[in-house]
Amino acid sequence: MKKDYRKALLLEYFTVAYNIVEAVLSIFFGSVAKSIALVGFGLDSVVESLSGGVLIWRLHKHGKVSEKEEERVERKTQKFVSVTFFILGGYVLFQSVKKLVFKEIPDPSVPGIIIAVVSLIVMPVLSFQKLTIGKAIRSEALIADSKETLVCAFLSVALLLGLGLNYLFNFWQADALAGLIIVFYLFKEGREVWVESQND
Repeated sequence: MKKDYRKALLLEYFTVAYNIVEAVLSIFFGSVAKSIALVGFGLDSVVESLSGGVLIWRLHKHGKVSEKEEERVERKTQKFVSVTFFILGGYVLFQSVKKLVFKEIPDPSVPGIIIAVVSLIVMPVLSFQKLTIGKAIRSEALIADSKETLVCAFLSVALLLGLGLNYLFNFWQADALAGLIIVFYLFKEGREVWVESQND
């Protein structure tokens, strides 16, 4: 069992580190190319790394503090993460609509396409690993996190379509439309996390 907990921790450390790097690169290259889809993808990675940090804390504290204390801290953090999802979703929504209305055309972004492709390869594998270990240690938190990781893979598809259509066909509106898809997932995840934080 200890071996499984160690593996779960390693998976979460990798997730947080990966998301931080992905966030920095996505926000940087998104800002350079004026791509709200890429910036929004990076902002989602920021929130995912915060969520992963909470799970690392829980896995470290397993058996060291009371279950009631674990749940209290997790609920408090979940509320913070939920509000963050809504704030970032509102920002990406505003920017996406603004770019469509005022025809703010983003530049094609090859680095963004590479980020999306790498994420599309890494995230499904990572999600499967988390799901397997989550079931082995009977951790609902890790199983839920595996689903969030899979959502990141779906977001990668939206990002790749948005950036790819702009790069290949100069369909610049695809970037803002991909941003709106990301907004949907940000609000959806925010709502789900908030509902979870209300459960006793």
